[in-house]
Amino acid sequence: MDPVTLETDRLVLRAFEPGDVDAVYDACQDEDIQFYTPVPVPYRREDAEKSVCVDLPEGWATDKDYTLGAFRKGSGAFVGSYCLTRVSSGVFELGYWAVKEQRGHGYSVEAAQALVDWGWATLDVHRIEWWAMAGNTGSRAVAEKLGFTLEGTLRNRGIANDGNPHDWWVGGLLRP
Repeated sequence: MDPVTLETDRLVLRAFEPGDVDAVYDACQDEDIQFYTPVPVPYRREDAEKSVCVDLPEGWATDKDYTLGAFRKGSGAFVGSYCLTRVSSGVFELGYWAVKEQRGHGYSVEAAQALVDWGWATLDVHRIEWWAMAGNTGSRAVAEKLGFTLEGTLRNRGIANDGNPHDWWVGGLLRP
């Protein structure tokens, strides 16, 4: 599938472009992003280049991962990354991270809602999952505002970038 562009009242969501590499690199220097999301640590500029120029376009081309960057209308400020990733037939996972300076303004809810609405309208999906490491209260707040039902806590589900196992929250959102 070719990448799409979505708009909300305050944001433009579009596929990442090579000119976004520096913004992604800068954002991923944040310790919270490095702890709570599956990015390389340390996060190097080469990692941003590979993600933006190779991995993310490949996700669209193979219909496995639909990632969009969110940018504020007017200023063009980078807000964060939002994706729907195919897990299995009819099931996708919603993932997101926000630039530290852009948190707390409702942008993630706005961007993620636009992507979820697009997913319901465009993809063969009946369930969207959300996963977050226990303790990532910002991600959980976004998921709850989107209507996800917290379905449980998986104990020691995965190894985080700190090398230790951590509990994970899982939630689900069913087709309306």
